[in-house]
Amino acid sequence: MFGRIDADSTVEEIVLGNGQRALVHRPKDAIGPLPCVINFHGGGWVQGNPEQSAWLSSRVAVRNRAVVIAPAYRLAPEDRFPAGVDDSWDTVTWVVDHADELGINPERLAVMGDSAGGNLAAVVALMARDAGGPSIRAQVLIYPGVEMYDRWPSEDQHAEAPVLTSANMRTFVRLYLGDQYGTEDFRASPIRAESHAGLPKAFILTAESDPLRDNGARYRDVLAEAGVPVRYAEYEGAIHGFVSLPGVVPAARAALDDIVVFLRDVL
Repeated sequence: MFGRIDADSTVEEIVLGNGQRALVHRPKDAIGPLPCVINFHGGGWVQGNPEQSAWLSSRVAVRNRAVVIAPAYRLAPEDRFPAGVDDSWDTVTWVVDHADELGINPERLAVMGDSAGGNLAAVVALMARDAGGPSIRAQVLIYPGVEMYDRWPSEDQHAEAPVLTSANMRTFVRLYLGDQYGTEDFRASPIRAESHAGLPKAFILTAESDPLRDNGARYRDVLAEAGVPVRYAEYEGAIHGFVSLPGVVPAARAALDDIVVFLRDVL
């Protein structure tokens, strides 16, 4: 369903400093140090795992000659916000601290994620800026959820879309936030950060028939207004989750091509 791992890549499972596991994808016979992409999986903060993004991770690794690290993180409702954020931030700092043993160049680092993972990638980019590091060169946000409360037109236009409905979205948010539902913390809704200036270059991908489409479009506008270089692509006829369905949705391979080109330019 999620596509096969690239035959020209290797994959290794490791345990991160926070006790979470991660899959490390790299090109075969690669000699480091290589650029690094940390890829956070989707699943509404309540489900999912690094395996579901292995198709994308392995192909980005091979085509960008990079190490792609796909971490697990604690999931709601057992572990609610900000557990997933904390794990994601710990992953970024741990990877940089262990750059030598991972064979990566910590100065050539990007974050990437789809859906809930896009939310986490956007959040850690903000956190790294505020903390003065690690230095993140780029963020790839694939149909990200960046706003937990405001309802935008695409949520009504595609309320009954395949894979993700508007009702699903609201359920996931409530399960993730629990009694913190209503928080204006940017770590939940990165679009609510006081400033978006100084963030790394961004590539935001959205699907035409997705209730989350306007989340990505609005975040594009906010980043651009803050002076952040941002590329935006909406894939015609695509649904939420399409990047994980390369055998079903042709746009998945087009999106991969676009991601590879973007990362090649910035890394």
